[in-house]
Amino acid sequence: MPHPLARPRHRRTCGLFLILGHSQELPGPPGYCGEWLSKFGSLPPADPTTGQLQTQEELSKAIAAMQRFGGLEATGVLDEATLALMKTPRCSLPDLPAAAPARRRRQAPAPTKWNKRNLSWRVRTFPRDSPLGRDTVRALMHYALKVWSDITPLNFHEVAGSAADIQIDFSKADHNDRYPFDGPGGTVAHAFFPGDHHTAGDTHFDDDEAWTFRSSDTHGVDLFAVAVHEFGHAIGLGHVAATRSIMQPYYQGPVGDPLRYGLPYADRVRIWQLYGVRESVSPTAQPGTPEPEEPPLLPEPPDNRSSILPRKDVPHRCSAHFDAVAQIRGEAFFFKGKYFWRLTRDRHLVSLQPAQMHRFWRGLPLHLDSVDAVYERTSDHKIVFFKGDRYWVFKDNNVEEGYPRPISDFGLPPGGVDAAFSWAHNDKTYFFKDQLHWRYDEHTRRMDPGHPARSPPWRGVPSTLDDAMRWSDGAAYFFRGKEYWKVLDSELEVAPGYPQSTARDWLVCRDLPADPSEGGDGEAGAHAPPGQHD
Repeated sequence: MPHPLARPRHRRTCGLFLILGHSQELPGPPGYCGEWLSKFGSLPPADPTTGQLQTQEELSKAIAAMQRFGGLEATGVLDEATLALMKTPRCSLPDLPAAAPARRRRQAPAPTKWNKRNLSWRVRTFPRDSPLGRDTVRALMHYALKVWSDITPLNFHEVAGSAADIQIDFSKADHNDRYPFDGPGGTVAHAFFPGDHHTAGDTHFDDDEAWTFRSSDTHGVDLFAVAVHEFGHAIGLGHVAATRSIMQPYYQGPVGDPLRYGLPYADRVRIWQLYGVRESVSPTAQPGTPEPEEPPLLPEPPDNRSSILPRKDVPHRCSAHFDAVAQIRGEAFFFKGKYFWRLTRDRHLVSLQPAQMHRFWRGLPLHLDSVDAVYERTSDHKIVFFKGDRYWVFKDNNVEEGYPRPISDFGLPPGGVDAAFSWAHNDKTYFFKDQLHWRYDEHTRRMDPGHPARSPPWRGVPSTLDDAMRWSDGAAYFFRGKEYWKVLDSELEVAPGYPQSTARDWLVCRDLPADPSEGGDGEAGAHAPPGQHD
């Protein structure tokens, strides 16, 4: 439900605005959403030979279908959470069989399976630029296949020759099948179902991805987790809508230690329906059964960490306040701990999962576990990070030479700052600490006379702040706890209807009474975008 203070607004759908029951074309890349939905099986493609176009009813049903597969509420409306889901890394295979108009739609094909129990595999091509060595990749493939052989009568063995039932490749872009890769993010891998075709069982990984293992770093893609999913396809399983299934089409992050991981029960049941249950003790081996392979040693991760980092170190976007908020190059960045979320110029989350701060801004100390404030300088568009009594200046993603330096360069006292931002009205930079604020001139590199001063100069803004940001609409946004306040350009007081929920309006969350880790996941349906609660 929209917030009660929200202005009436158009509800966005795939390539259309719904306005009083009528449709109107949206500006932007034509057909993108329709192509996306057709690509992954939710929508029958338009038929240019007959002039048959996709109807609004078909679009809405297709959106609802993809929402179900992504674990979202099936509203049929292309809301913020759905747009973010469409940008989430995923498997290349469609969620449903290729869709066709209802009058000629075929039944989904029956599951296919191998008619033999002993399957060979080999890695034909390895990642070209990856910290994961060949032995690591082969070991991860072994353990990903073992996940399935542990509970079924299937046996997998690695071979060195050119002939193998399951050929594994790391490829880029168009690699001579009907599922071209699209660079980092997007589609990350795919596999072909069993059958009598020459690609049966073959499994392809996108060589443009930053493959990792035994890491909670959400910047990369966990190779073991993706391999378990793709080998599920290679032995006959399709996608499912269950959010706890490894066969859910969207990448869900690392699944745990490859030496200890076990499939969710729903996935066990589905694979048992195809192959039956593995007998724990076999009195007589079947003819042709290869000797069990010696389990390969799994090397330490590239950063030499010997254990899985706990997932609890990755914050949830819907929980409490943020360490810093900033507009950088027209985009919004929300920092919490070592991570950040990023919103595009049109206020869409780049990903529901956070990225690691140190990977994006090269030069921040690895031991830095959070930042106090961040802002983009109006004088030269460089980015300034504050932590305690020190600050760093970045040009784009790289730290400038000579940093960090003391914040006394600004005329600030020891103790750090709580927030910093540049106000569009006077092009001055404001620093906040406890109940004091300073006004700084970026051109003269001096504090303005009369500062520090008590309480912010804008009526209605809290006397103490967590964060502040100048946004592309010209307004200033102030954040404290779970709420934010909006001040329009050139105004000296908070706009009517504020404060509002930061998590709901900026991070696509429901209003939550408690930490989302203790209950629901905080995912939202359609909500007003930032600044709509005037």
